[in-house]
Amino acid sequence: MTSSSRPTAPPTPLETLCFEAGIKLGGIFHQYLGIPVAPRTAPELARTIEAAVGLQPFVEQIRVRIDVRRGGPLGRGRFAYRYLTPEMLRVDLTVSDRVNRVEARLEFRPDLRYPLMSLVRLRGSRRTVPRSGSRSRYT
Repeated sequence: MTSSSRPTAPPTPLETLCFEAGIKLGGIFHQYLGIPVAPRTAPELARTIEAAVGLQPFVEQIRVRIDVRRGGPLGRGRFAYRYLTPEMLRVDLTVSDRVNRVEARLEFRPDLRYPLMSLVRLRGSRRTVPRSGSRSRYT
């Protein structure tokens, strides 16, 4: 048997939550960048993103912060807005399956000049493998 044909174990519940956190943060990043935002609309946009992501499975808590001061030039009059950029966005997300918990973050890192998604804290068993035929509360 070659290394590429070895059977692999299914992901653990904790690994599954890490994947879910990454998918949710990536979705926020790619769905909302470029949307018009102004100082008066930023808080409402942040709450809207929280409400939308909060509908998804495993989401225990989400906090979105938009700092419009970090954006590009502001227009004037009717055009006094910016487009949401990676520098403006910070998202803290907690996903849980009631046994395991993952805290993750999306935050622009000036030192890297990159919007980094990271795992902040993991709680649970890394060795727990779902029993065959078992189902989560979401399936």
